[in-house]
Amino acid sequence: MTSAVAERQQEGVLKAEPLAWFALVGIVVYVLIDVLLKFLRPDYSLLYNAESDYGRGPWFWVMDINFLLRCALSLAAIAAVARTTRLNGAVRTGLTFLAIWAISSGLLAFFADDIEGTPQRGSGIVHLILAFIAFVCVTVGTIVASVGLRGDETWRPVMPALLTVSILGAVALLVLGHATGHKHAPGGLYERIFLAVELLWFLLAAIHVLRKGQAPPVS
Repeated sequence: MTSAVAERQQEGVLKAEPLAWFALVGIVVYVLIDVLLKFLRPDYSLLYNAESDYGRGPWFWVMDINFLLRCALSLAAIAAVARTTRLNGAVRTGLTFLAIWAISSGLLAFFADDIEGTPQRGSGIVHLILAFIAFVCVTVGTIVASVGLRGDETWRPVMPALLTVSILGAVALLVLGHATGHKHAPGGLYERIFLAVELLWFLLAAIHVLRKGQAPPVS
């Protein structure tokens, strides 16, 4: 690698570091807010209530903040990855899907869901559609982006972990989909597992970007 190319790549890593830090801290805050919501709304079950259910009733605005935070931290992680790798077709496609996930997640804050078992009205229907788009896009996006990053040698150390996590996310989504509509299935738990796995992908990507910034440039 020429020194000029190495310098450009290092510059890209340095510009990506603040974005990676934002994504990393954002994920931690997101999880803490989810924990806080459990205490604010003890009447909701972690097993059976979807995360979105916190967006109705008292403290709805706390969940709305988390939806917007999920959008922002995802976009930050996407931008950090884009600045630290060669954007081949697979990476571009994967990051595009992830951007749709991020935007759809943010839009959820403006359309409250209807609790499962209650009539689904306008806002609740839009919420379901946005959630479906977001979940499918993040599942496809992490897998495609992980495969695409295999072409960049600087991402190879974290590739096995990213690909494994993305596949686990697909499995979690299938389990969640199978549980949907089944009255006694712990859909809330399955959804939380799915979201945790997908956020883990963003966390691993952000940590890798920060590690690249600490490594000496390749000459």
